[in-house]
Amino acid sequence: MQRGSGVLLHISSLPGPFGAGCFGSEAVEFARQIHEAGFSYWQVLPFSQPGNGDSPYQSFSAFAGNYYFIDPRKLKEQGLITQADLEEAMYKGPPYSVDFPWLMKSRLAVLRKAYANITEDIVRETELFLSANPWADDVALYQTIKDGEEQKPWWEWTDPGLRLHSETAMDDIRESRHDEYFFHCYVEYEFYRQWMSVKDQINDAGVQVIGDIPIYVSDDSADVWANSDLFLVNPDHTFTSVAGVPPDYFCADGQLWGNPLYNWEVHKTTGYEWWLLRLKVNFERFDQLRIDHFRGFSSYWSVDAKESTARNGVWMKGPGMDLFNRVNEVFPDSPIIAEDLGEIDDDVREFLGQAGFPGMHVLQFGFDPNGDSTNLPHHYEKNSVAYTGTHDNNTILGWLWDASPEERDFALKYCNVTNKDWGTGGPDSPSCRAMLRQVWQSHAGLAIVPAQDLLGYGKDTRMNIPGTPEGNWTFRVTADALKSMNTAWLLELNRLYRRCMVHGV
Repeated sequence: MQRGSGVLLHISSLPGPFGAGCFGSEAVEFARQIHEAGFSYWQVLPFSQPGNGDSPYQSFSAFAGNYYFIDPRKLKEQGLITQADLEEAMYKGPPYSVDFPWLMKSRLAVLRKAYANITEDIVRETELFLSANPWADDVALYQTIKDGEEQKPWWEWTDPGLRLHSETAMDDIRESRHDEYFFHCYVEYEFYRQWMSVKDQINDAGVQVIGDIPIYVSDDSADVWANSDLFLVNPDHTFTSVAGVPPDYFCADGQLWGNPLYNWEVHKTTGYEWWLLRLKVNFERFDQLRIDHFRGFSSYWSVDAKESTARNGVWMKGPGMDLFNRVNEVFPDSPIIAEDLGEIDDDVREFLGQAGFPGMHVLQFGFDPNGDSTNLPHHYEKNSVAYTGTHDNNTILGWLWDASPEERDFALKYCNVTNKDWGTGGPDSPSCRAMLRQVWQSHAGLAIVPAQDLLGYGKDTRMNIPGTPEGNWTFRVTADALKSMNTAWLLELNRLYRRCMVHGV
């Protein structure tokens, strides 16, 4: 891994006029700005459509793109919507958070207006996209059927042929509801077209994009519906056991995610075809790829579906290197980052070593005043990615305010914060600067900082609180706030610790 640094900010958090960040000029401008500050990487969250609790980690598809990110201005440039349509898609509320209910209604409305005016060329391009991406067929079928079934989960659909994904029933949907079906195909094509164009511009600005995928998929998803044999689904379409994690740093009762578990024996008989396709799609979308909860490939936490918390689960054996030997065979030198946080036993540690992908360290997890955590920077190894915090963590300032006096005192001493006003925020916050410096001067090959910590924000800008089902994922930053980022200081930091080659070392 080449030594470098990056910023963590989801597309939805970008500024812009449409209620959430999108694939517009703001994305390219942000890439140029962080490159001028010496950063070479931009890490985003999953590009999947948000599901339960507006989480991008709980989506109806592991493959479909988030249509909230489609830029209406580009639809106007194509002549597919009018100026009046464009103005109607602009958000009139405050620019500091995402209004998900409004966004869902508004973005679908403008996309349907655009679809009504698509040209024969766009139809052909969509058909070519569908041919090259067969997963989009299941996505479009699933959404079309859901629209006709009042959004009921797939196991409650009235037609047994639709529930069972029979080919005869699918052919009938493609024919009888072709316009609705093709609309969803078009949305996937437009998402792909816009993102690949923006990504090219981001790469031209000198920045690589690090994507993110959750290890699991949702129960009510096109993935489970169309490939139920790949998951531990009962014949009556119920789930005996579901996914989660045991009690951890974030939740005393663990996290009961509720996702269906994989039938790894069946995956093995297919040569892990579904996982290879999923990785192929994401390797096309991103320059590098973080896989969330990577340890779940070694052993995963299985919880009885009747349980109300994840406390009473059991560890089950995952596919381990059998899967990743296949991945490395098909994708040599896979650009994967393994999210390996949490309690790690010897078996998992051996698996991570065999896989060889860079793991993660989070500075906030290191400040145990009575211990010597591997999340303290003096322990970071070269083949790792180090964070001040992730999307699941508090901000630096928020953490300092919420920490115990002992934790805070240790953190401030470790990071050599001598300014008594440690709670000062803003882009020049002494605490934020000191903690960035600790991560930047470490041996870790890649150092990542959330945009909130670059700007010295408090806990009210936290992206997600694990175990909390509502009120997450809404953080947005304004254009003026991004302009306040201290580019000169960040560039000097990146140059000093040899994390960039901007304007020379």
